[in-house]
Amino acid sequence: MNGFLAALAISFGVIFVAELGDKSQLMALTFATRFRAAPVLIGITAATALVHLVSVGIGYGLGAALPTAWISLLAGLAFVAFGAWTLRGDRLTEEEKGRAERTSGSVILAVGGAFFLAELGDKTMLATITLATQHGWFGTWIGSTVGMVAADALAILVGRLLGRRLPERVIRYGAAALFFVFGIVLSIDALIELL
Repeated sequence: MNGFLAALAISFGVIFVAELGDKSQLMALTFATRFRAAPVLIGITAATALVHLVSVGIGYGLGAALPTAWISLLAGLAFVAFGAWTLRGDRLTEEEKGRAERTSGSVILAVGGAFFLAELGDKTMLATITLATQHGWFGTWIGSTVGMVAADALAILVGRLLGRRLPERVIRYGAAALFFVFGIVLSIDALIELL
C-alpha cells in the first residue's frame, strides 16, 4: 500500500473510532434533532476540514523536526492517553447543549462555528497531529476529515432513525481498547528502535 493510501486508511480508522461517543458526535446528534441533516453535515465537514488541516500542518512540522523513534514513542504514549480519555467519556456542557439548541441563524455557519470551537484541543485534533508526524499530511488530512464526518453522520443517522444513542458504554470501551492497542504497539516499536 503506498504512503497516501496507508495514511488515508489509518487516519480514517483512528479518527472514526476516536469520534465515537465524543462530544462533537453528541453535538451532531443535537443539531440533527433541530435542523435538516444536509446543512448540519456541511457545517461539520467544513469545520472538520479546517481544524484537521491545521492539525496536519502542526504534525507534519513536528515530524520534520524530531527523530522518528522519539516521535513513535510520543505517539504511542499519546494513544494510551487517548484511550484513558476515551474511557473517561465526554459530555456536552449545558452551554454547549444550549448553543446547539438555540441556533437560529445560518445553520451551516452556526454548526461549523460550534464544531470548529469544540474540536480545538480535542482528542481527534491531537490524534490527527500525532498521525501527521508519522504519515503524509495529505492522506492524513483527507482520512481524518472523512473519518470524523463519517462518525458524525452515523450519529445523525442513528439519532434521526432510532431517536436514541448507541450503547455508549460499549462504544467507549471498544474505542479505548483500540487506542490502548495502537499505543502499546507504537511504544514497543519505538523502544526497540531506540535500544
